[in-house]
Amino acid sequence: MLTHAQIWSAIDRLAAHAGLTASGLARRAGLDPTTFNKSKRITGAGRARWPSTESIAKALAATATTLETFVGLIDGGGTRTAPRLGVAEADGAAAAEGRFPAADGCRQIAFPALDHACALEVCGRAMEPAYRDGDIILVLPFAPLRRGDRVVVCTKSGEVLARSLKRKTAKAIELSSLDGIHADRMLAMAKVAWIGRILWASQ
Repeated sequence: MLTHAQIWSAIDRLAAHAGLTASGLARRAGLDPTTFNKSKRITGAGRARWPSTESIAKALAATATTLETFVGLIDGGGTRTAPRLGVAEADGAAAAEGRFPAADGCRQIAFPALDHACALEVCGRAMEPAYRDGDIILVLPFAPLRRGDRVVVCTKSGEVLARSLKRKTAKAIELSSLDGIHADRMLAMAKVAWIGRILWASQ
């Protein structure tokens, strides 16, 4: 799982690689100069404050840095690739057999070393408003799950769902919608091909 410290360290490395301070990076990105300051990384109440995806995107654009390069900065340069699939590619025969989709011949995207991680590219509007067309979500299949985790569930019939985990037992899984509008959904585990925890999203 990506940590608060890893993300902020990557921003510091991004600034250093561009010959800038954290404040200089924020200025170049058109942000408030204090956006990336160390004093802003913890709230007054002592809670971790994460940089927004918008501020990171602006910093990458301002330094002409690719997402893959930034990911490499998260752990100091040690990365591996994850297969990048369209959501529609994550169903089909693999789902019917209860397998996570094979990665043979897929495009690859760099992420910190995470065994079996897969990047799914959202296609269409089925996962709105949480994830929109073109977003990439990093999914870790068969990972330990906790109540409240955002997950991708693929049924053996090939349906792919992005939901929040409400409850999981040996026989069934209960899911709530990410928009809070649609009704909860219960699925028998016998009908589930795989479940992956969403670790990260590019938005």
